[in-house]
Amino acid sequence: MDGNLLFAAKSLHIIFVVAWYAGLFYIPRLFIYQTEAKDREEPAKQILTAQYKIMSGRLWYIITWPACILAVIFALWMVYLYPTYLYMSWMQVKLGFVAVLLGYHLSLHWMFKRLQSDSYPMSATQLRFYNELATVLLFAIVFTAVYKNTSGWYYGVLGILALGVILSIGIMLYKRARLKKS
Repeated sequence: MDGNLLFAAKSLHIIFVVAWYAGLFYIPRLFIYQTEAKDREEPAKQILTAQYKIMSGRLWYIITWPACILAVIFALWMVYLYPTYLYMSWMQVKLGFVAVLLGYHLSLHWMFKRLQSDSYPMSATQLRFYNELATVLLFAIVFTAVYKNTSGWYYGVLGILALGVILSIGIMLYKRARLKKS
């Protein structure tokens, strides 16, 4: 019976991690759009800002936070059913990355609150870079969970660093293209 419960907990954990990540990937995009909208002429500025606040509020409180909480609950359920997970070195590394991910989530909540009160903590370009942290953490967590060994984790980190460089170059090229267009 415990095996079936473990599979159920794992399945539900994965489902809610996917939903959580959907929110983590999209909420910074809404922050970017809202930040860019503040430089628009009225009435577009007011209309767009109000719409982005509504969209981000719904995404944050209806999808992202609940999915985060449920992903954590099902992860804890897995550990309850199979406590030896906590003694596996790969799981300890993964949990370290997850702790960073939870910190990232909380930082997005802080930004969400600031943007809801028309305070802009970052520029649109800074938000584009910050947005990529979720992608880097996703790669780190998945590679750690799949390889489950030190050498796999080592190559995963090198891949993550390469991904970070590629994403940074892409963001800079995108910014340059947008500046040329305007």
